[in-house]
Amino acid sequence: ELMVNVTLAVPADMKHKIDGFVEINWSAVAREAFDQKIRDLELIKKFKSDSIMTEADAIRMGRELNQRMAKRRHSN
Repeated sequence: ELMVNVTLAVPADMKHKIDGFVEINWSAVAREAFDQKIRDLELIKKFKSDSIMTEADAIRMGRELNQRMAKRRHSN
C-alpha cells in the first residue's frame, strides 16, 4: 500500500513525552487513531443517512461514542 507523509503539530510537552518512548512506532499509533476516527465518522454518516437524525444528533452521538471509547481505552 502506498504511504504518504503527513505532518502533525503537537504541544511541546506532548512531543517531550513522545520522545521518552523511543520504542513506540508513533506513525502506527497515529494511523490507528486516524483509522478509528474514520470508522466512527463513517458509522455516524451511515446512521445519519439511514434515519431522520439531524446533523446535530449525529455530532452529539459521535461525541458520546468518543467519550465511551476514551473511557474504555483508559481503563485498559
